[in-house]
Amino acid sequence: MKKDKFSIKDIATSLNISKTTVSFILNGKAKEKRISEALVEKVLKFVDEVGYTPNQFAQSLRTGKTKILGLMVEDISNQFFASIAKQIEEKAYEHGYKIIYCSTENNSQKAQEFLQMFHRLGVDGYIITPTLALTDDIKKLVDGGENIILLDRNIESIEVDYVMVNNDHSTYEGTKHLITNGYRKIAFVTIQSNQPQMLSRKEGYERAMTDYALKPVTHAIPFRQDYVESVEDLKKIFQKESDIDAILFGTNYLGVSGLEAIAQLDLKIPEDLAVVSFDDNDLFRVSKPSITAIAQPIDTISETIIGKLLEKIDSKDKNNGSEGTFLPTKLIIRESSAKK
Repeated sequence: MKKDKFSIKDIATSLNISKTTVSFILNGKAKEKRISEALVEKVLKFVDEVGYTPNQFAQSLRTGKTKILGLMVEDISNQFFASIAKQIEEKAYEHGYKIIYCSTENNSQKAQEFLQMFHRLGVDGYIITPTLALTDDIKKLVDGGENIILLDRNIESIEVDYVMVNNDHSTYEGTKHLITNGYRKIAFVTIQSNQPQMLSRKEGYERAMTDYALKPVTHAIPFRQDYVESVEDLKKIFQKESDIDAILFGTNYLGVSGLEAIAQLDLKIPEDLAVVSFDDNDLFRVSKPSITAIAQPIDTISETIIGKLLEKIDSKDKNNGSEGTFLPTKLIIRESSAKK
């Protein structure tokens, strides 16, 4: 009885019932429409036997939804974004949605092309880690009534919802932890970026240093620089700032590069240099000594984003304004920041 592709009409004809009845059953409305359990079982068994799969395009025309979400992150190879993407994909799937995701690597042209691709595919919602260069593109989507949630950062000039952690408070607490443990010459290493989350992390560090009457020492290296070049740049910083006794890295990939730079300079952690890194990493947990990290709540971030986005998709009001959700981080204290 099998053929290459069955339609709802074929199923209805084969079982001698109406197409409407088949559609109700396949769309989970059997109980609502008071269709007997025996008939539901008969249809579902037949569907399984013939290997019926619904036509995605036809479904989207009928329901107005593709059940697809577009996820755009900065770098999918980064452990933070990889973990976020996995969690979002799993939580979206639980709600019947599939995810298409991509990395921008802070490349504006690449990001714009991905946004255009999402739009052409007719995704039901967008989850975007934006670059500042995407401001106009995102504004057009928002003005056009698209469902958008920004991840990890926000764009102040656009009324759009966003979910991120409290970056300023997080680095303040990380710096305060080092100060409390006896460190006074603490440096902050970040990337050359005007992204709001990176500026907030720097501000939190500087505020803590100022509050404790200490002099801030900040260095920035290029974003997505070659790993070997990053290690070399960090070595130069450590050699130039030979009197620093602790360092706070603004991202986990800087932290990883920093650990190699410290090892190549034969410096001991924490005896010569205490270390704290923003974002946790598996390497930090298993490293000897283990590395203190400011961990972002991956599961909570993912759950919050999916919940907010699906709420927007299901809402008839597409002009909800802008709502920012700031989630707390957790300072995981390990051996690298032991008391001096």
